[in-house]
Amino acid sequence: MRFQDPSTAKRREPTLAEQRARRQALEDQARQEAAERDARAAAEQKAATRRKLLIGGGVTVGLVAVVATWYVAGSGETVNALCTDSNNVVQPDEYCDDNYATTHGGYYNSSTGFWFIPIPGGGGYSQYRYNYGGTGTIGRPVTGGTYTKPSGNTTVKTSSGKTVQRGGFGISGKSSGGSSGDSGGKSGGS
Repeated sequence: MRFQDPSTAKRREPTLAEQRARRQALEDQARQEAAERDARAAAEQKAATRRKLLIGGGVTVGLVAVVATWYVAGSGETVNALCTDSNNVVQPDEYCDDNYATTHGGYYNSSTGFWFIPIPGGGGYSQYRYNYGGTGTIGRPVTGGTYTKPSGNTTVKTSSGKTVQRGGFGISGKSSGGSSGDSGGKSGGS
């Protein structure tokens, strides 16, 4: 090969094949850059979607935690209610059913918390009310508990399984059987 002086040498024109190869190389480079831009955009969109899903999942978990806390706080505790007479002796649950008491001529005294039921034969009235949280068996004196009705979100159930007071948020103190849960009574002597 001969030496060419760069200051005096002239560039030769590219051949047709060289021109096509250059154009093809430029088009390939443009396509590759476009593909890389599209891949970056897709990756950014995927990352944004993933972030949104993670945020949404976090919100969902937080909401579930709030609902679970609300449920636990709203469910409260369950207290057993025993029907007792005026001598604090445990009686059958139906003696404290207010529907039964009113259908047999009884009445409720809100100041004492007793249901008064006429005793057959004109012998006065029998008195019955609930003991909350005590223990005992029918015919024996109740042990422990209180005669003050639980408040708040406490669920009160009798030993026969009847709910006389429902606890929790948004639930009234009315029972499932229509009784107020305060006290109940039954006619008949003991």
